[in-house]
Formats: sequence, structure tokens, C-alpha cells
Amino acid sequence: MNIEQIYRDEWGRVLASVIRLVGSFDLAEESVQEAFAAAVEQWPREGPPQNPRAWLISTARHKAIDHLRRARRVELQDAEDLARLAEAQPVHGAETTIDEGPMRDERLSLIFTCCHPALAQESQVALTLRTLCGLTTEEIARAFLVPLPTMAQRLVRTKQKIRAAQIPYRVPDKRDLPDRLDAVMLVIYLVFNEGYAASSGDSLVRRELCQEAIRLGRILCELLPEDPGPRALLALMLLHDSRRAARTGPGNELITLEEQDRSLWDQDEIREGMALAESALRAGNHEEYALQAAIASLHAQAATVSDTDWPQIARLYDLLWQTHPSPVVELNRAAAIAMAFGPQQGLCLLDDLQSRGELAGYYLLPAARADLLRRDGQWTEAAASYRAALNLVKSATEKQYLERRLREVEGRLSNG
Repeated sequence: MNIEQIYRDEWGRVLASVIRLVGSFDLAEESVQEAFAAAVEQWPREGPPQNPRAWLISTARHKAIDHLRRARRVELQDAEDLARLAEAQPVHGAETTIDEGPMRDERLSLIFTCCHPALAQESQVALTLRTLCGLTTEEIARAFLVPLPTMAQRLVRTKQKIRAAQIPYRVPDKRDLPDRLDAVMLVIYLVFNEGYAASSGDSLVRRELCQEAIRLGRILCELLPEDPGPRALLALMLLHDSRRAARTGPGNELITLEEQDRSLWDQDEIREGMALAESALRAGNHEEYALQAAIASLHAQAATVSDTDWPQIARLYDLLWQTHPSPVVELNRAAAIAMAFGPQQGLCLLDDLQSRGELAGYYLLPAARADLLRRDGQWTEAAASYRAALNLVKSATEKQYLERRLREVEGRLSNG
């Protein structure tokens, strides 16, 4: 039994259960870490349990009780926590005794709980990603394009606010779910993005995160069948995930959309994603996920990159930029306009974006400039931009790709 794999697969579910039991993010996180440490020590010696998740939840629960008992001065709240924990039923099956409320998935229930309206949306999303989805503080900081210390402080303040305001750890009533839907969908999409293009490490794709995000997206669609938002989100994730097998080569090297073998794209996911996107758009949803899903649908329909309807994609990015402006949308819009109308038009937009400094530290901006400069035959400038991107990139796979492109343009320069 691979404990490392169990850690990746079960961390979120185990922590979600223990948070619900102990009512404290910090205590739960510490107790679950100790439970996994105990597993590393005991399982190889005594053999793995029949139900690893149940074993981990039960062990973490006992660890939490030990923590409370060891407290030198047990205050009233701690005493109540201790009594509640001591009375809680031991975990025997795969699921806990926690009431799931209107939802059957505990992790999704807790995502809704963390996305409490009393917290700022960025704090809701960051805390949920850290505690329930297992992303590191550094990964979350990259997703929000903020420095690591800023994100670390934000997480600490959010936990303090939850404790000070005594925000209850409970599943909201179904009538309250739509008010939290935007934050919940953002959490799920950020988890998918981290899985689709890992911000660090040796692998480009973290498949387990993509699968988990898609699973949560499906449950969200079941929960709110009348709302087209979850359908648009699920469509977007499926259409992106359909390219997974074509995105890396046998040596785990990055293969760009332009170079991919499209026969490897998952046609079942494409069909389902396109149907969901059409359903969401037909329902009048033209929000961010629906527009992005429409763009992904156009890519999915094209036999080659040259057959792609780039003018239509550029128009969709125009609409996305008007309705949901952000530096990242602006970056993608510039790339689409370059593909539709030539690299010079895209470069003008990227130069303007770069001059504002909003994406300083974001490697995809110099990487996109380098690509357009290469397409335009500006080898010296392209090489400089590839070097700038290499100074910022963290993913080993992305780094290898940028190094390959840099060697190509340096070869052009040396050959005159």
C-alpha cells in the first residue's frame, strides 16, 4: 500500500471530516498530520488497515483529544470540544457519522461551509484550497498572483476571524447555497487549474486534482440542476481535460496545442463538454465559465490549429475582457488576436500589459511575448523574452519547453 498515494488521494477527505469533528482548522490539520505520521510508522510494521480513510480519521480524532487533554489550562470551549469529541462515535466505515445535510459529498459540504459570506471571497477561496484541497500556501499564492508572505498572512487572519466570530462549521441550508456558489465554483476551478498545469514540480499534470475537481463539478450540477453556472464550469473542465493525453510526450515533455496529436483527445469528454456548454449558453448564461467553455469548444472542433476559428475566439475573448476584465484574460485575448490577425497586433497588446506591471513575476507574460516575437522573426528579442520567462518559471516541464524554444531562436541567431 502506497501511503504517499493515500496522502494525495485522502488528505482532503480526512481533514474535512476532522475539521467537522473538532471545529478548528489548526487543531484538525495538526491532528491529521500526526495521524499520517503514525500510519508511516505503523502500517509497514503491522500491515495496512482494511479501511485506510476510516483509520486515519479515527486516529486523528484521538490525536485531537490528546491535544485537548494535554492543554495546561482547559478553558470552557476546549472542555466542550473535548466532551463532544469523546462522545463522538468511532469511525468504522468509509464514511463518518457526520450529517451531510442537503449534500452527499463531505468535501463539497465543507467547501460551502468555508465560503461563508462573513469572509472576503479571496479569503474563502484561499482557506478552502489550503485546508480541504491540500494545495500548499505557495501554490495558492501563485494562483492569486500575490507574494507568498501575503498569502500566508491572509490565511492566518482568516482562521483568526473564523474563531473570533465563532462562524459555525455546518452545512448551509439549500436556500443559502446560491449565495456561496461563485466562491465554490472558483475553488473548484482553481483546483482543476493546479491539476491541469501544476505550478511547480516535475509533472505538468496532477491528474488526481483534475479528477477531483471534475467530480465535485458533477455533484454541483446535481445539486443545482436549474443553475447553468455549474454546467458551464463542468463543460470547461471536461473540454480542457479531454486534451490531457496529448499534452505531454513519452519523456513528460510539454506538447503545445499547436503540436498536439488531436487523435489522442478524449472524444467522450469533448462530446459531454460541448453539450453542457451549449446547454449553459442556451439558458442565457454568458458568464466567465460559459464564455471560456465556448472558446474551448471551438478548439475542440478544429482538426488542426490552422483550421481553428481564431477570429471567433478573438471575439469571445473581447466579450470576456469586457465582462470579466483581468490581466490574465487580457493576456489570453492578446494571444488569440495574434493568432487571428498577426503577431504584431498581439505584441502591441502585450507590451501595453507589460508596461503596467500588473503581471510582474508571472512567467506566462514573457513566455507569450517570446512566442509572438519568434513567430514574427524577431530572434534577438524573442531570446531575451524566453530568458526572462525562464527566470520566473517553477514547473520543470514548462522550463524544459522554454529552454527548447530558446535553443531554437539562438540557433537562428547563430545562423544569421
